[in-house]
Amino acid sequence: GVAGASADTRAALADANRAYEARFGHVYLACATGKSADELLAIARRRLGNDAATERRVLRAELGKINRIRLSHLLRDQRS
Repeated sequence: GVAGASADTRAALADANRAYEARFGHVYLACATGKSADELLAIARRRLGNDAATERRVLRAELGKINRIRLSHLLRDQRS
């Protein structure tokens, strides 16, 4: 979704990533599967308003989503 985004959206997403890292001390991570760059930007901006404890919960949930997708793909590939 990000590769086909406009230059303005990519720049705004890069800015949001930098702001997120400055606020929380680690990179912005979201399950991007099926999401456009604009959606990821909106999510990043919304999450910048989280307090640290809330963001840790959100981050763990996003990691869980990513891991489930990766495991599903791994199992599917092993069956092929």
